[in-house]
Amino acid sequence: MGTDAQWVLDEVVAALGSPENSFVVCSNGRDVPEAIERRVPDLAVLDLQFGTMGAMAVTMDLRLDHSDKRIPHIPVLMLLDRHADVHLARRSGAEGWVVKPLDALRLQQAAKALLAGETWHDELGSSASLAR
Repeated sequence: MGTDAQWVLDEVVAALGSPENSFVVCSNGRDVPEAIERRVPDLAVLDLQFGTMGAMAVTMDLRLDHSDKRIPHIPVLMLLDRHADVHLARRSGAEGWVVKPLDALRLQQAAKALLAGETWHDELGSSASLAR
């Protein structure tokens, strides 16, 4: 999990936390490679803006490291601030994104899809996603 906002961490842990799941939290994107060296995650949940290196830059680094075979492919769920940020998620190679405000149902659906090797795109934000 990459975020420097406690409320974002609280929302994600409340939605995705369970006895089977654990979280490694990086409050700065520059710390993500070291965290991955210690333990490769099943899923990276990255806040759009955190620390000095946000979700877009971290995702692009993950994709480059994977293309060089330095790390396995890690699905990325990006937490976007607004719908206009969807292009950033697409350009960086994220498999999924959720537009804030966050809710447990969308986070769970997105994580489940990404862990199954699928994509999950919250194109219109929470009101459109809940209508599905």
